[in-house]
Amino acid sequence: MEKVTSTAAKPVATTSMTRALLACGVVAGPIYLVVGLIQAFTRPGFDITRHSLSLLSNGDLGWIHITNLVVSGLLVMAGAVGMRRALLDGRGKVWGPVLVGVYGLGLIGSGFFVADPAFGFPPGTPADANTVSGQGLMHFVSGGVGFLSLIVACLVFARRFAAFGQRGWTVFSIVTGIVFLAGFAGIASGSGSGWSLAGFWIGLVLAWAWVSALSARLRGELAGTGG
Repeated sequence: MEKVTSTAAKPVATTSMTRALLACGVVAGPIYLVVGLIQAFTRPGFDITRHSLSLLSNGDLGWIHITNLVVSGLLVMAGAVGMRRALLDGRGKVWGPVLVGVYGLGLIGSGFFVADPAFGFPPGTPADANTVSGQGLMHFVSGGVGFLSLIVACLVFARRFAAFGQRGWTVFSIVTGIVFLAGFAGIASGSGSGWSLAGFWIGLVLAWAWVSALSARLRGELAGTGG
């Protein structure tokens, strides 16, 4: 199977830095999901079948999720830089990594702009609360821009993989983009229903898996060059 990178002429120090950056992309998703799930199952009043993770930014312990968003975003942006350094030629070598980087920037923005309390969380919030403040709107915009950027990135990389005849990665990228789009559309409806949240969780986990797998793949190819 033909590789999608070309790094043989790169100095060892440069290749090592690129691998370190890609490692950030590998661990970003697991960190975000593990920290988020621990909070989801331990924060009083939080119901994973009814509340989105964004609501965890509220309350006395909200700083944990805010930090999780910012750190994960920074790791994704570092991973995107690594992707750009690793992809020396072929389709999507610029826009693919740029779009992944915008996803990371969207996560950071979602951390700075806190989601509004809703649907009874944090405790004391009315069960039917679902209003959107200016800050809450910016949270949604930041997340939306990031999510849409990652969806497009999946399709950009799908086109790249298709050009190299890599069917498995092409399908993986397309399915990830479509499922994540469907999940985001469901959560954007604001219904707070269990089905919409379940769909978003599926899309989110798949999207993070794609980022980690792509970063790991590129990192492995660099290791194969002896750098």
